Amino acid sequence: MVNKYSILLPTYNEVDNLPLIVWLICEHMNSVKASYEIIIIDDNSPDGTQDMARQLQKVYGTDIVRLEPRAKKLGLGTAYIHGMERATGNFIIIMDADLSHHPKFIPEMIKRQKEINCDIVTGTRYAGNGGVYGWDFRRKFISRAANYLTQVLLAPGVSDLTGSFRLYRKEVLQNLVSSCISKGYVFQMEMIVKARQFDYSIEEVPISFIDRVYGSSKLGGSEIIQFAKGLVQLFFTI
Repeated sequence: MVNKYSILLPTYNEVDNLPLIVWLICEHMNSVKASYEIIIIDDNSPDGTQDMARQLQKVYGTDIVRLEPRAKKLGLGTAYIHGMERATGNFIIIMDADLSHHPKFIPEMIKRQKEINCDIVTGTRYAGNGGVYGWDFRRKFISRAANYLTQVLLAPGVSDLTGSFRLYRKEVLQNLVSSCISKGYVFQMEMIVKARQFDYSIEEVPISFIDRVYGSSKLGGSEIIQFAKGLVQLFFTI
């Protein structure tokens, strides 16, 4: 069977980033002659993101660029469920639409999955030649501290537990999403911890994380508090 990759792009106010991220995905997927679709899951962005997605459909075709909007912001976990229910691929790739995740790493993830025949390939900023660029000291400190705490408390067996650039077998992602109870930024951590519990095989690929060029970061004080609460909850429940 020929593998098909469904790339899920949850969006909210990404009208400036969407054309470039779609073009980059298509360039890199076509370079390895992969079968793919890009599913844009927009949460009713007021900035015209959905209009931009429709324009991109005219350029690339509705079989490549698929718009699957929702009525409002409902959370990352439900966005994945929304996308998976509509995906036609047997592999799912999740990534950010703000250009912080460069699509050039997708072929490396695909290659790694094929070599090992693993269930999950996750991008890591903290191993090999991976790194973070464009963040100030505060953001880097928060990310490093969060990752260190998760390593100490949860022992996940991967070097970057808080990242969100990953490739999953579709059935694996479906199982993980249905079993997770966390929301927000903690959701990504619980996915990997649960994957270890279920004995899914996980491989890592070093990535470069670039701070968004357009738009504003969605990380604030409330998200940090949510992360801390969620980490403690995972520690006592998993």
